[in-house]
Amino acid sequence: MKTPLPKVNEIEKKWYVVDATDKVLGRLATQIAIRLRGKHRPDFTPHLDTGDFIIVVNAEKVKLTGRKLDQKMYHKHSGYLGGLKSMTAKQMLEKKPEEVIRLAVRRMLPKNKLARHQLKKLKIYRGSEHPHQAQMPEPLEISA
Repeated sequence: MKTPLPKVNEIEKKWYVVDATDKVLGRLATQIAIRLRGKHRPDFTPHLDTGDFIIVVNAEKVKLTGRKLDQKMYHKHSGYLGGLKSMTAKQMLEKKPEEVIRLAVRRMLPKNKLARHQLKKLKIYRGSEHPHQAQMPEPLEISA
């Protein structure tokens, strides 16, 4: 007996909204990554995009435990000599809190084309408002 594979156009994708207020960054990111990949579904297939859409609101209110606010560093390089730019997590949360969550989730996904496609289904917003009301997202409770 063969294992049934879901058809790409028959996969039903839901929309979920997650409130990041007082959630620990790593635990939040793992749950989001699982939902984006579709590993919570019984018809999960590693080579197909079976995941759901995730909307994260209140990104600036996410928590980091321990001394990560001062010690965790984010690096980017311009490609030129001496072009390494570094920021602490505290500076990153003040300037770009959306990017902190996006990077945490991206680094938990596999490193391939499918993961880049799945990451586009992650929508992150600074405040409590988002422009996706037409998709009727369901609230998703992630334990802290």
